Amino acid sequence: MAAPSLGNCPRLISSFYTMSQLPSDLHEALGKLICTDETVRRAHSSDKWFAHAMPDAVAFPTNTEDVARIMRYASQHTIPVTARGGGVGYVGGCVPVQGGIVISTDRMKRILEVNPQDGVAVVQPGVHTAELQDACARLGWFYPPDPASRKDSSIGGNIATNAGGPRCLKYGVTRAYVLGLTVVLPDGRVLTCGGRTHKNKQGFDLVGLFCGSEGMLGIITQAILRIIPAPPAQAALQAIFPEFAAAAKAVQDVLQAGHLPCAIEIADTYTLQAAREHLGTDVIPGDARGHLLLELDGSETAVEKEAGSVLRVLEECGATHTRLARTAEDVETLWQVRRGFSESLKATGLTKLNEDVVIPRSQLIDFVEFCAGMQRESGIPVACFGHAGDGNIHTNIMVPRDELGHEKRKEADALLHSLFAWVLSHGGSITGEHGIGLAKAMWFPSAVGSVAMELHRALKDALDPQHILNPGKMQL
Repeated sequence: MAAPSLGNCPRLISSFYTMSQLPSDLHEALGKLICTDETVRRAHSSDKWFAHAMPDAVAFPTNTEDVARIMRYASQHTIPVTARGGGVGYVGGCVPVQGGIVISTDRMKRILEVNPQDGVAVVQPGVHTAELQDACARLGWFYPPDPASRKDSSIGGNIATNAGGPRCLKYGVTRAYVLGLTVVLPDGRVLTCGGRTHKNKQGFDLVGLFCGSEGMLGIITQAILRIIPAPPAQAALQAIFPEFAAAAKAVQDVLQAGHLPCAIEIADTYTLQAAREHLGTDVIPGDARGHLLLELDGSETAVEKEAGSVLRVLEECGATHTRLARTAEDVETLWQVRRGFSESLKATGLTKLNEDVVIPRSQLIDFVEFCAGMQRESGIPVACFGHAGDGNIHTNIMVPRDELGHEKRKEADALLHSLFAWVLSHGGSITGEHGIGLAKAMWFPSAVGSVAMELHRALKDALDPQHILNPGKMQL
């Protein structure tokens, strides 16, 4: 299979619609819901990926009926519609490649209910993940999904990409916490599926159909989410290793010893070198070539006992520096180090292409050795860090510039192809939480196979026969 080029994303230059081609009664029909100001449109033209495409209008609904009204109008006039949450995705998922209308959920940010008696929270899609977590915490309850961008990412976007985060090892991804949805379909009909009960086997799993659908099958306007009692105690362990292989072995040994931390985060040598230069040697010692961060939670007695046991396992695996954090403040300090890895890589001055591949956990050492080999052969640094507990490793291709100051994108594209080919050949996935969007659309057919592609297209045709909803994504 020839390596696809990131520069060949479909329809990034022109769109089906221009301002003059939109129906003349647009403002009359949708009133204050619609904005065509150029500055507003430009602000809704991209996410954190490099692609941009201007929408012709931006809509700001506040409730389900507003969204249904917009979709009925768009369906009647065959206008492309792209839903947008926080706009902090990494795959161009909310880039309106065919113009048309962007529906922003920025004014749908109400937490409608947090109900410990039923164990549910009811929210609009624009609520930021951290806001919901804070609301639950004030009542002694817990919403576990925790993408790194939780302060900026929206619940609607989390559901659309089935987002994960460090706590997935113990608590699972977003889908495990979605009990019910209100969804506006492409023709404007309003679907309610699931509900507020924690068990529900009434027909097909329609809730699951929309989790991870990347805004291509319907627009989520309300979600009923499962919440759980907050664990009363937590602790975190930082461990430094002289070799990455020792850190990877420690992951397996901790789990094999019967422990299930809520998070196990790992970092490789290149990442640690960048962190040492950016954060300081007092944070990352000079001999660090492998790094683990583990978080434990539960009752105070259980956490204290387990922390001691895990610490012994880490030391037996060769950890040269360890640190145990018992208070919430100290735990957060260790997490700030982990969160600093991404900024440290950006501080190198190289362009950071962040991929979120997933590999079987047993392949971790082989995977990092493969990435190191790519780096040696190409001269382009490759940094690996992320969620070792579930095999979701953020692989960052650090793109340099040539002597004329141009990014070496052709070489980077070739590395991406090699990366994805290796991951798929070893039973992995090309994305664990960012989604396919535009960035990975060209690899999607080979990732899922021909029968799965046919099924994806059949579902798209059935729910969106006009293909107006988030068009141009996933090669659908």
